Amino acid sequence: MSFHVNIADGIGEIVISHPPVNALDTAAWNAFPEIITETGSNQDVRCVMIRAEGKGFCAGVDIKEMQKYPERITELNRGNYLTYKAVRACEVPVVTAVHNYIIGGGVGISGASDVIIAADDAFFSLSEIDRGAMGGASHLSRMIPLHKVRALFFTGGSLSAQEAFRLGAIEKVVSKDKLIEEARAFSAVIASKSRKALVLAKEALNGIEERDVDGDYRFEQGFTLEMYMHPDSQKSRNVFVEEKKAADFKS
Repeated sequence: MSFHVNIADGIGEIVISHPPVNALDTAAWNAFPEIITETGSNQDVRCVMIRAEGKGFCAGVDIKEMQKYPERITELNRGNYLTYKAVRACEVPVVTAVHNYIIGGGVGISGASDVIIAADDAFFSLSEIDRGAMGGASHLSRMIPLHKVRALFFTGGSLSAQEAFRLGAIEKVVSKDKLIEEARAFSAVIASKSRKALVLAKEALNGIEERDVDGDYRFEQGFTLEMYMHPDSQKSRNVFVEEKKAADFKS
């Protein structure tokens, strides 16, 4: 099972559990949006909290699946798009509690959410350029400044929780053993408010946002599809799956 949900004390807790590294396949990405929407629309829920079990928060998409079934790219793209849209459009605030690696799709989930609580070992990475893909900058741009986004995107580099906190993306950095406790405590503060007020506040905040995040990400996905059709994309995935490193295109 890729996800499980627990509702208690006004908090709808969605847990990602997709061993070994929470790299979600096409089926999981397409199942996720409905889980988010149903949890957020539950009248007993005033805050949704997304966290993960295992080594890290989310390693993005299942590259091995894409290597074996590249024709699934459009279906995968749709699942990614609908997942992030569901997070941002969720009726009530969404808090993400992240630890260790937050890669690709994990950045999308975090960037679409309202508040991020991070363990001190957390780091964000858009490694698409080394995996033969595109996408993710729209949601990272909700978190950090433009030029930092571009530096990370072009290099496939990473951003530590401490640096993300300095840049204003993260509400709180806590020790890993306190992450769930701290995230629940923060979510509980939100869950103590009027559900009607939270729903209206979320709608208002989304409405005054300067960027069309969902539209921008859909635009990005066109380039993802174009990249997947290029032979360099297959080479990148092959090298990553077989050698666990980025392909070298210098020669």
